[in-house]
Amino acid sequence: VDFNDPLYLHPSDTLGVNIVNEQLVGTENYGVWSRAMMIGLTAKNKLGFVDGSCRKPMEGSPMLHQWERCNAIVLSWIMNIVSKEIFAGFIYSTDASSIWKDLKERFNKVNGSRIYDLHREIVHDQQQKLLQFLMGLNDSYTNVRSQILLMSSLPTPGQAYSLISQEESHRGILSVVGNHSVA
Repeated sequence: VDFNDPLYLHPSDTLGVNIVNEQLVGTENYGVWSRAMMIGLTAKNKLGFVDGSCRKPMEGSPMLHQWERCNAIVLSWIMNIVSKEIFAGFIYSTDASSIWKDLKERFNKVNGSRIYDLHREIVHDQQQKLLQFLMGLNDSYTNVRSQILLMSSLPTPGQAYSLISQEESHRGILSVVGNHSVA
């Protein structure tokens, strides 16, 4: 078998090897774990065993035994890097691709409450930055600061900066016009 073929087994491709350091413990680290595994499997030229692109040969094929060996190696890599609780759920599985799909279905979840909390934290941080910015302005900006704080929807700090800049430009124009009318 050519060394570029996914069915090629390098002497370092053994059962006890962990191809990544991150152990899968659940939804909290599935994204990092699966990405690390995909990189490791790609480096070992075995990604096809989990994404389904390296299909099992038909019965009687001379490559069937080699495919089964490679599949068993990939299975062992996956089993070696998951928690005992997860491991118990697929100890009798025989196909790396089906385990990969099962793990993705079970643990690749979008945690709605976590997303809500993160969004709330981002909004809170933006409001804090806005208030810091507005309170740092000198007293000549009291009116525009009050107008911004009375808005039904608070602007981002960048939008508030833009409003203050517009006010400053407006004052500069009025100052120039005022100086010309005096002259």
